[in-house]
Amino acid sequence: MKDKILKRFQEVFGEADNAKVYFAPGRVNLIGEHTDYNGGHVFPCALTIGTYGAARKRDDNKLRFYSMNFDKLGVIESSLEELKACKEAGWTNYPKGVLWAFEEKGMRIPCGMDLMLYGNIPNGSGLSSSASVEVLTGFILRDFYGFDVSNQDLALIGQYAENHFNKVNCGIMDQFAIAMGKEGHAIFLDTADLSYTYAPIALKGAKIVIACSNKKRGLGDSKYNERRSECEMALEELRKKTEIKSLGELDEDTFEKFQSAIQDDVRRKRAKHAVYENRRTIRAVEALQKNDIAEFGKLMNASHVSLRDDYEVTGTELDTLVEEAWKTEGVIGSRMTGAGFGGCTVSIVKDEAIDSFIEKIGAAYLAKIGYKADFYVVEIGGGPKVL
Repeated sequence: MKDKILKRFQEVFGEADNAKVYFAPGRVNLIGEHTDYNGGHVFPCALTIGTYGAARKRDDNKLRFYSMNFDKLGVIESSLEELKACKEAGWTNYPKGVLWAFEEKGMRIPCGMDLMLYGNIPNGSGLSSSASVEVLTGFILRDFYGFDVSNQDLALIGQYAENHFNKVNCGIMDQFAIAMGKEGHAIFLDTADLSYTYAPIALKGAKIVIACSNKKRGLGDSKYNERRSECEMALEELRKKTEIKSLGELDEDTFEKFQSAIQDDVRRKRAKHAVYENRRTIRAVEALQKNDIAEFGKLMNASHVSLRDDYEVTGTELDTLVEEAWKTEGVIGSRMTGAGFGGCTVSIVKDEAIDSFIEKIGAAYLAKIGYKADFYVVEIGGGPKVL
């Protein structure tokens, strides 16, 4: 892959002298959805698919961006003086946002760069291609200029760029899972204080299968920000009755006791999902620690039901993939993953059932939706690195 990237870099930018090649993973969240901005727990892992980047410093302030995934767009030029988000900049708003965020945090970027990217994460799939680009860009800047930032800092800077430059009010999960990924492990992260532990994922006789709905969505265009605001309003209402800083502090019984403080039925459903999903995530990790994969699978299924009925972020495509999975022999658990409104599902499937799972669900999906889904049997990878 490294040679392929450098060869294309040379074709696009004239030469590849002094260019280095980097990689940052994508991520999948096993359970704990829409809890990260509600002060709850999440349980994501980094993947072995992700974003490759070749980059080199320039001796001026010019920025030249090129993506092998958007070949027809050619080289998109900008400069360090033009770090403003605009629709015309397209995908380059993500690396530009990170450059801007470094400057905002007092780390001056001394010169421009040529940056070429290639991602093998399906675009718009909900496997965090944008966060992967953000962490990759931050990792390159640290390597180029020796900034004193940890991988956890890179995650926070990526989130800051997404929130304030690209105006998507995302939580910390995506960037954190990518920056802090560990091979063979998922990250049990408490988003309230960023305390975390690595939990080994030993799925004896089973694998993680991701089904991409191929329904494209952009987080900023979706109702993501609306869901966040509904939860924030519900929290304010609950705080009139109980002293909490986030929905993640509540257990189910306390929520049931005080839920009448939430004046609107829709907001009550949103808050219920955030509270119950957080407790599900804690129980799922406990089940995994006891090697109770069957219980983990049941909690995954319950997570999808809550996302469908209380949080209303699934839609026909994701529901079709999950409901067909539930009917299929050898499936331990299945749910939507990511922000929803399109994107992907994640399933744990017994090894001997994987081929029939892909065939059966693929056929049912095509028949109902009218276009095909793509399937990926994935492995858990590590964080960003120099190749």
